[in-house]
Amino acid sequence: MSALVILKKNEGRLLKAGGAWVFDNEIESITGEYENGDIVIVKDNDGIALGKGFINNNSKIRIRLLSRNTDTVIDEAFFRMRVRDAWNYRKSVMNAETDDGLNSLRIIFGEADFLPGLTVDKYNDVLVVQSLSLGIDRFKETIINELKEVLKEDGIAIKGVYERSDASVRKKEGMYLHKGFIGDEFDTNVPISENGIRYTVDVVNGQKTGFFLDQKYNRLAMQRLCKSVLNNSENIGGKGTLKVLDCFTHMGTFALNCAYAGATDVTGLDISEFAVSQANENAEKNNLSGSVKFRCADVLDELPRLEKEGERFDIVILDPPAFTKSREATKNAIRGYREINMKGLKLVRDKGFFATCSCSHFMTEELFKQTVLQAAKSVHKRLRQIEFRTQSPDHPILWAADESYYLKFIVFQVVDEK
Repeated sequence: MSALVILKKNEGRLLKAGGAWVFDNEIESITGEYENGDIVIVKDNDGIALGKGFINNNSKIRIRLLSRNTDTVIDEAFFRMRVRDAWNYRKSVMNAETDDGLNSLRIIFGEADFLPGLTVDKYNDVLVVQSLSLGIDRFKETIINELKEVLKEDGIAIKGVYERSDASVRKKEGMYLHKGFIGDEFDTNVPISENGIRYTVDVVNGQKTGFFLDQKYNRLAMQRLCKSVLNNSENIGGKGTLKVLDCFTHMGTFALNCAYAGATDVTGLDISEFAVSQANENAEKNNLSGSVKFRCADVLDELPRLEKEGERFDIVILDPPAFTKSREATKNAIRGYREINMKGLKLVRDKGFFATCSCSHFMTEELFKQTVLQAAKSVHKRLRQIEFRTQSPDHPILWAADESYYLKFIVFQVVDEK
């Protein structure tokens, strides 16, 4: 018999609106025995059943909901249903724009796929798993086995699974950090294809699970913008060329998409020597070394240096890491985003293009737009928005679960004030 959790009066508003979390300060009482990680039933103060989920006294997120139905049996069949639903959703939304839509993608995105705390990314024929909640951790191998069977039904054979549960947030759940193989070992340098470009993903040493899949269609948008500008006989470069600066390039993804589209003078900057070496290898793999160059540099220092030397670019792309991972640090993050956007905008020539983004869910859409506008005003630039985009649809946004909406990506044309 599951323990019963009763919420305080007028609490559970986010849960009732469609969210997935119950915080410690929302709970009035718990009856029955349980251990951390067990499944409990949740009811509001009037006795109305709200669902069942994992409980963990180590975390301020005390309960993570698995099902809205308290009669649901949490077993292998339940997890088979969840992963099949997640896969069918991806098949519906990820094939439309490119032929390689299902080559590499996020198959399970935690709360947005009703499997709280679990991320599973597919890189070609390899799965990379990240488990961030105690309750789901108990079932991760069951879920992976069910997922492999569901993929097998579509003729997709998974050769190996690697776990990247090495994020520090696990400590908040009372869990240790861990990475390693689940099952047989395999070559962890995995070839993938995205938007016509080939990469090698290092699933052991790469950031997060090895690759930033959430920017897939944003990279494609920049590829298309480059093609469109180059096809204009009066393009801003004036000679059928395009000068591009990709900041925080990581594995060179935005830079390579621009070079693939025909840009012949592309520079990628990143502070990580490992990332730059990967980017150079990816350029060689795609025969783009003649068009794109990568170098190791601190972007915050390098942009003022380039501006002082009189460098100007047709397109500048800013894809910085999250400047805040907590609500308390948001004010400092605003200053950071304002500074980096000011520095980037100074390098865009008149009528050039500027793409900027934030990957912190604490930096809300409204707040990010205000910050970019303030940066533009400070450097006397006028912005014409071309596109507002967010994370690719394999990272679905669950309304009422704010943590699932984190990526904001805006493309502008930049006009000097005259």
